[in-house]
Amino acid sequence: MKNRFISALFNTYLVNTFLAFLFALYAIVASAQEPYTIVFLGDSLTEGYGLDQGESFPSLIEEKLHADGLDHIRVINGGVSGSTSASALNRLQWYIRSKPDLLVLALGANDGLRGLSIEEMKSNLAETIAFAKNNGMDAAITGMMVPPNMGPEYAEAFSRVFPDLSEQYDIPLLPFLLEGVAAEPALNQADGIHPNVEGTRIVAEHVYDFLKPLLPGA
Repeated sequence: MKNRFISALFNTYLVNTFLAFLFALYAIVASAQEPYTIVFLGDSLTEGYGLDQGESFPSLIEEKLHADGLDHIRVINGGVSGSTSASALNRLQWYIRSKPDLLVLALGANDGLRGLSIEEMKSNLAETIAFAKNNGMDAAITGMMVPPNMGPEYAEAFSRVFPDLSEQYDIPLLPFLLEGVAAEPALNQADGIHPNVEGTRIVAEHVYDFLKPLLPGA
């Protein structure tokens, strides 16, 4: 009698252990299959001005992710030519319906080129980051620089906005989106501002190296 009772307990333990293992395995598989969404919120540099469809740096990054076996990660290109930081919050509020997991904020270049208020730019970007974090998104920010003709004081104050926001909100910072590409004629289109196909590939490599450690399964 005692032996049968112990045997029954042991069998129940085995069944429960096996069921727990199955549930854990199911949770792991389900989690691995859930899409992870990155939204790049930017301007013409993000949109891929002057390039064919699929040649923007967010598109190239998605190709790299899938080539590395990270098929569960999808990329939304939220670039709009001519946009400034003033549109950032409203646009992110629209994209939230896609349930993004990570915001990559790449705005500010047009603010700088137009000599707009740096204080307002910083406030606009800060509101956008706060909204992202308050809605369960991670965030990262890419820095920009302005041409020297804007004057050294403006250029310095402008460039400080991005590391300041990174520190304030404890989010990763890519110091300069166009590192190695800006002011290189062979890597830019005729306007000298927007990267050409080769320049965009370099931007994509640069951003990919920055983002990959932040992504699940990478």
